[in-house]
Amino acid sequence: MEKHSSKPAESDDEEFSDISLRPYDISDIDDFMVWGTDENVTKFCSWEPYRSKEEALDYINSTVLSHPWFRAICLKNRPIGYMLFTKNDCNKGEVGYGLASKYWGKGIVTRALKLMGKIIFSDFPELERVEALVDVENVGSQRVLEKAGFTREGVLRKYYVFKGRSRDWVMFSLLSTDHVQ
Repeated sequence: MEKHSSKPAESDDEEFSDISLRPYDISDIDDFMVWGTDENVTKFCSWEPYRSKEEALDYINSTVLSHPWFRAICLKNRPIGYMLFTKNDCNKGEVGYGLASKYWGKGIVTRALKLMGKIIFSDFPELERVEALVDVENVGSQRVLEKAGFTREGVLRKYYVFKGRSRDWVMFSLLSTDHVQ
C-alpha cells in the first residue's frame, strides 16, 4: 500500500526522536498493559507478564507510584516502556528498563538512558556511578547500554538466580565523569 502525504516522510530517527521521561500515573494503565503483558519484554525481567489489569493496577499503586525514581519512557508523551533508578549507596545506584517490543531497535532506550544520565547526575550531585546488570544472553540490551555511553566492566559468573536458574550477568557502569551527550 502506497502512503501519500503532503509533508515529507519522517525517517525512523526523526519519528522516534521525541523521547521523554516522566513519572507514571494511574491513568497510564492501558499503555502500561501493552508492554507489561508482553512475554518478549519480560523475558529478561525479574517479574512475569501481568495477567490482568487489576494485577497491574495493584503493582502501579503499591510500587511504581511510591518509587522515588520510576519513570515512563514516553514517545510523544505516551508511555511505551519504563526506566527506574534506585540509589543503592551514598555514591552509586542502579538503572533498569523495559520497552514495548514493537519499539525495539529504534534507539529509544539509548536516548532515554542518555537523558536519565543527565537528570540523575544533576539531581544527585553526590552520585558517582550508575550500574546496569544485564543477563549475558540479552545481547540487545548490552548494545543499548554501550551506545548510551555505559562501559562494559565484565561478566559476573553465576551472579544471580533468575527465574529458577543461576545465571551469568554483565556489569555496565556510567560514571559522573563520563561524557554524557
